[in-house]
Amino acid sequence: MDQNAKLLQLDNQLCFAIYATSREITKLYQPFLERLGLTYPQYLAMMVLWERQECSVKELGEALYLDSGTLTPLLKRLEASGLVTRNRSAEDERVVRIGLTEQGKALREQAAIVPQALMEQTCLSAAEFEGLLQQFKSLLKRVHEAGGRTGNGDRG
Repeated sequence: MDQNAKLLQLDNQLCFAIYATSREITKLYQPFLERLGLTYPQYLAMMVLWERQECSVKELGEALYLDSGTLTPLLKRLEASGLVTRNRSAEDERVVRIGLTEQGKALREQAAIVPQALMEQTCLSAAEFEGLLQQFKSLLKRVHEAGGRTGNGDRG
């Protein structure tokens, strides 16, 4: 088999291994998130808000690598569920601030079991988990920077 053919094999694609792993991990989250009444993207947004208590839509988008067009419908659903508030900034009306409601704050306690349960389901040791996390953070940083250099990393 020539080198070009080998390069084009699915099993040799880092992007596919990451994509498939992400989908499989997201499936593991499903039963936990259903109990919380959240989708996976909503869960990610809530994690940022549990950490920060409040942030702008732009700050949330930067943390999640999502644009406002993707975030707005997600945040509207979270607001309709009574978990977050969306308010225009008094200093700059172009800025929309997202905050947690009491119900949104309380959901954090229920969600606290999710990370440990997922680590147990994947049979990762704490050391393996930490090693993978650091490798993927490094990869994300490099890929994001490469996207910025080529003009394909704009997130709005």
